[in-house]
Amino acid sequence: MVTASDDALLKEFFAEVSDVERDNEVLRVLGCFKLNPFEHLNLPFDSDIDEVRRQYRKLSLLIHPDKCKHPRANEAFAALAKAQQLLLDPAERDYIVSQINSARDELRSERRKKLKRDNASKIKSMVDEGKFENQFEQSDEFRQAWKKRVREMLTEQEWRRRKLTMRISEEEGRVKKEEEETREMWKHKREHEEKWEETRENRVSSWRNFQKGGKKTKKGELRPPKLKTEDPNKSYVQRPVKKG
Repeated sequence: MVTASDDALLKEFFAEVSDVERDNEVLRVLGCFKLNPFEHLNLPFDSDIDEVRRQYRKLSLLIHPDKCKHPRANEAFAALAKAQQLLLDPAERDYIVSQINSARDELRSERRKKLKRDNASKIKSMVDEGKFENQFEQSDEFRQAWKKRVREMLTEQEWRRRKLTMRISEEEGRVKKEEEETREMWKHKREHEEKWEETRENRVSSWRNFQKGGKKTKKGELRPPKLKTEDPNKSYVQRPVKKG
């Protein structure tokens, strides 16, 4: 007979199990490969949009910060939300699916090459008319290899994207620096022209004064003596006439 005390213990036990499940799900989400949203939502690679929405709702309720006491519940909840957002975005989903399909195609190609070297497997594949290969692709071995290859391809693409972004940033920085240097050069040129224009009147006045008064003697400079003429009315120098 179950007593009230036993019932309380049972409810407490289920509550503890629930908390453990929530914490485990938080850790699972946080431990997922960050570039593959299918892993965050714990979905097969061929899941459709409706399956994505249903799975997100189920997991988000499980680790919602209001219901989950784990200290990193907020972080895991945000990761789930981002995963759903990526898979609901047509461009992002197409990109991820294309990488998944490429990874599968590579594994299939490697499989065919392997079968050419393995006569027994090749014969069985021909007899089963594709069933042998379909069974292999449903195996855990293939799925694990597929997941690993997808991770490798997404990592490589992300690395290329970051390198490209870095190069674009560097080029933008170089162009910006050149533009700043050009602006600074023209700024100095304008300042020089403005100063030159400001002193224009002084230069013109000095030249006019020079034209009127001739060259001015600098302070301390000796002038040559003026030669007197015998005829004060004449401006040229008369040479003395020798007598007898």
